[in-house]
Formats: sequence, structure tokens, C-alpha cells
Amino acid sequence: MGKSLFIAEKPSVAREFAAALGYHMTGKDGFMESPEAVITWCVGHLVTMSYPEKYDEKYRRWSFETLPFIPDEFQYEVIDSVKKQFEIVSGLLKRSDVDIIYVCTDSGREGEYIYRLVERQAGVTGKVRKRVWIDSQTHEEIRRGIREAKDLSDYDNLCEAAYLRAKEDYLMGINFSRALTLKFGNSVKEYLKIDKAVISAGRVMTCVLGIVVKREREIREFVKTPFYRVVANLSLGGKPFEGEWRAVAGSRYENSPLLYKENGFLKKETAQALTDLLEQAPVPEPVVEKAEKKKETKNPPLLYNLAELQNDCARYFKISPDETLRIAQELYEKKLTTYPRTDARVLSTAVAKEIVKQIKGLCQYGQCAAFAEEILNNQLYQKLAKSRYVNDKQITDHYAIIPTGQGLGNLKGLQAVSAQVYELIVRRFLSIFYPGAVYRKIALTLLMKGERFFSGFKVLESEGYLKVMAYSFLKKKKEEEEPDKAKDAGFMEALGRLKKGSTLSLDKEKPYEIKEGETTPPKRYNSGTLILTMENAGQFIEDEELREQIRGSGIGTSATRAEILKKLVHIGYLALNKKTQIITPTLMGEMIYEIVDYSIRPLLNPALTASWEKGLTQVAEGTITGKEYMGKLDDFVSRRTNLVRQSAGGRSLYGRYDMAAKNYER
Repeated sequence: MGKSLFIAEKPSVAREFAAALGYHMTGKDGFMESPEAVITWCVGHLVTMSYPEKYDEKYRRWSFETLPFIPDEFQYEVIDSVKKQFEIVSGLLKRSDVDIIYVCTDSGREGEYIYRLVERQAGVTGKVRKRVWIDSQTHEEIRRGIREAKDLSDYDNLCEAAYLRAKEDYLMGINFSRALTLKFGNSVKEYLKIDKAVISAGRVMTCVLGIVVKREREIREFVKTPFYRVVANLSLGGKPFEGEWRAVAGSRYENSPLLYKENGFLKKETAQALTDLLEQAPVPEPVVEKAEKKKETKNPPLLYNLAELQNDCARYFKISPDETLRIAQELYEKKLTTYPRTDARVLSTAVAKEIVKQIKGLCQYGQCAAFAEEILNNQLYQKLAKSRYVNDKQITDHYAIIPTGQGLGNLKGLQAVSAQVYELIVRRFLSIFYPGAVYRKIALTLLMKGERFFSGFKVLESEGYLKVMAYSFLKKKKEEEEPDKAKDAGFMEALGRLKKGSTLSLDKEKPYEIKEGETTPPKRYNSGTLILTMENAGQFIEDEELREQIRGSGIGTSATRAEILKKLVHIGYLALNKKTQIITPTLMGEMIYEIVDYSIRPLLNPALTASWEKGLTQVAEGTITGKEYMGKLDDFVSRRTNLVRQSAGGRSLYGRYDMAAKNYER
């Protein structure tokens, strides 16, 4: 009987597989071996797509004569820096005593691609190949993954999607970057007075650049509008509170052009005219026209996917998405959490059935041990399977990021921020077993001289899951909840007794007040909100049918978004404030935006970008063929490259450059 060969994505993962299998392995150069098995590893990508000049030396020189570049057969090559490890892995794959190969690279599109490229380049034939698909690196999960490993061919569609994604990025990057540089590079170089200018363009990165530039221009073009609200200074039982006037049905100002929305005026004089009217003798007591009392339940949020985690880490810790991904990967490799590169925010039915294991493990996690014990003792997990936190239909490759309940000994070796990210994940997970927070709400409608004023009160009646969300790193900060408007329970009780026809008191010295406000511009993106925006690309699409069509397909993937943002900052198109994580365009970024807007405008359209991602998903699902996808891709690249060739040169864009440059110091 021959040996089994296990191929992991990196050495640390290989060691975990060796430990989980329990084999007494001997360490060798680039692999480990026992009488039963061999375990080796890639070091990320070992094989890559060849540059055009490898096809023919003529492509080394950038020229429109050689564009569009769309090869009939794509070429691949071993990356020089990892050639030694490739030779080791290749030799093991073809060893005569290896009769079964277990593919243990990351369980996702990129991990699949990493292995398939190696197998292709090595020319492996005649071996049984199994795919190990796991959600965490606990020894139990590793053994389950090996035990339930499917034939590698079951993942051929995923492999096809991975190859197509790479071809897409390659063809768009090569053709569009060369074409735009040839046509507009000199104008950028001359305008910015720099030595050279290579214009980088891509399906995802250019679209993201467009989103940031458009937001910055919305902010610049925003004109503040002052407005004036009228409030009544009221009291009940000696407790003061405010009532806000609104121009609802029956008001003298209903649908008036003098209004700013329904709760304010465009001019102070108009607001003053209303207060003068209300203060004319006799000043009536405010009468309760309506007193609505209800309870509102706020349920625990859905679990973390990578985008949501990146957003919260940017908000709480001011760290970038790529740093969050690094930490999430670290927690995964230390067996603390499940697979990080996931878009799902729910659990599978299978995981839900065995969730007690994770909860029991968390009884050893000091900060949240009491909650884990309470969940177990009261069997709060019993209804999980029928809750909104479990949905097999919303899971593609992996379920949400949750703690494994294992590996807690590794917490001591973590940096402070990594431990805090773990705490985020744990508390979010434990919160789903608790009931929602219950608020008591009272809404008053008051009538005074035919005008209506409104007051709302909200008080937390039962904290429910909120007690789990007391993060240790926020101890000195106020809880991020709406502040209670009620001063004490007695006041709420008094409000609760009000009914139609009840009267309140007006402040005798200052019964009415005019409060000035002004409209605010849109907020700049920070690194976290931009990641979420990339995930939810549909928000930019007005066409309902198209928006529905790309539902679930964002810009990029959970595995690539952070890297795309990092690249845009690295090449100088975007600027990232490391302290605040606020993202803004640079002058060069805005110039590139103008170039693309002029020459390949569809690249800026999130709908187009998301639809390409949707297509890749359909290939992975087997609903469209790779040939169909490739045909559309070839046509798009060819047409758009030729349109750039035919367009006017860069000097025609100087006017656009000047408009952008007004906003930057040069």
C-alpha cells in the first residue's frame, strides 16, 4: 500500500495537519514524512501567469500594434523566489510510492487555484486526488475534513472560476494599463512633473477608485443649508423636556415652500413668526392628542463575516482591512476561530447541531466564561437551529466567523489588538443565544393652537444580549446606544399615565425656542466603511432588476478587498490616514479617474464590476460555462482597448486635470 501525500498552503498549517493525524513525522527539506504519509506545503503561490514577453519578445515593448493581447493558450511559470519549494512539491506529487493526494490548501477559490497551478505545472497524472475542505484548524475539524474528503473533480467548477478570475484580472490589467499609459501617460507625467507615469487599471481597483473620487466630489460640491426648528419647552411633574414642531397634516405650513423638510424653516423670520403666533395671549396649555406606548425589541446582530469584522476593527481599533485580515488569519491558524475569508453571516444547520462544543470551550475564556456557562446551564442554545442565525441557503463556501472554543492557550502569545479582535468575535457569537434588548417607548403628539409638537422617550427595560457586549477595551466609553431621554423611572411612569386630553405645562419664561441647525455633507469613507461598500455594490444601482440580479455579488471578494485597497494606497491613487483610517483620493488618483471616465467609463461602474463577479460565481455553481464567460471577457477587453486607441490624446484632458488640481497644493 502506498503513502498519502498532504499538501498544505504554508508550513504552519502543515504542522497542524501532522499533529492532528498523530503521525510521528521526520522533518526534511521542504516536507515531513512518516511510514504512513508525507506532508508538504506551498508558500502561497508557487506558479504564476507569464508576462506577455514570455510569449514573444515583441510584447516587451509597449505598443498599440501588439494590443489587445489575448492569447489563445495562457502560459504559466514557476516563481523564481520559490522555485526550490516547487521542485520539492512537484517531486513528491510524482513519487511512485504516493498513490493518494490530499489537497489541503485554504478552502476557497484562491486556495484551489494555488494547488491546481502546481499540479498543472508539475504534470501530475494517474493519482487519486481528494479535496480537504475545513472551516477551522482544530484537530477535530482537520480529521473530519480528511475523513469526508471528496474527489478533487467535485471542485472543478470552482477551479474554473479561479482560473477565469485570474485571466480576467490579467487581461484587463495588461491591456487597459498599457493602452491608457500609451495614450495618456505622457500627459500625467508632464502635468505632475514626474519622471514617468504608468497608469494602473483593473476591474475592481478602478471601480473602487471611482467610488472614493465621487464621494470626495459630493463633499466638495455640498452647500450647507441652514434651517430653523421650533421647539416647545415643556414639563411634567417638574421634569423638563422638549417637543419638536412639525408641519404635518392640519398645520398652517403644510407643504409650504418656506419649509426645510417638515420640521424646520429655511429662514429664521418664518420660524419667529410661528413662535409669535403661538405666544399670543392667551397661551394655551399643551394638550395630549395622542400618547402611544409600545415596546421595541432589538435583536442581536448577525455573526461576523470578514467585511463586517474589518469594518468594526477600523471603527474600534483604527486598523486597516489588510491588518484585520492578517489578525483573522492568525486567529484561524492558532485554532481560535473559524475560516476568516467568508461572506456568510450565519451558521449551517450541521454546525448549529454541535454548537455546544464551542460554548463549552468558551467556559475557559475568562472575559466571557460567565456568559458561556449561563448559556449551557439554561440551555439557551436549543432554539438556535430555528433562528435567523442559521441558514444553509446563505452559505456558499464557509459559514460565519465564530470562535472554536479551542486554542485558548494561544491567547497569551497574541498582541493586544489581536486579543481584542478575538474578544469581538466571541462576544458577537455568544450574544446570539440571548434574547433581544427590550426598550420601552412613549411617543407624544401635542396640540397647541392648531399646531402639533412631538416628543419621544425611550428607556432600556431589559438589556437582553447587550450585557454580553460590554467590551473590555471600551470600559471607559459610554455605551453606544441611544441615550435614555427619561431621567428616572418615576418620570416614565408619569408619562405612561398620560392619555388623550391630558395637559402639560409650558415654561413660563421661555415657552418656545428657535434652534438653528445646518445640513451636513456626506461622510468620507474610512477603510472599514469602504470594505462594506465594496461588499454591497448593489446600493449604487438604480435599476431594480439589475440590482436584484447581482444581489450577493459585491466588488471583489472577501479574500481580495483588503489587498485591492492596499494597492490603491501603495500606487498613490488613494491616501489613507493611519490614525483615523479615513480614505481620500490624491491628485493623481483624480487624474486617473478622469482618464478612465473619458476612455473606459464602464470600469467605474459598480454594476459592471459586480456583474463580472456574479459571472464567476455562476461558473463556480455550474450555471454558465467557462467558455461563455471567456467569450464575453475577450469581447469586452478587445472593444474597450480599441476605443482607447481611437480616442484623443492626453492633452485634451488638461481642462479636467486643472479642475481637479484646484483642490490640491502643488
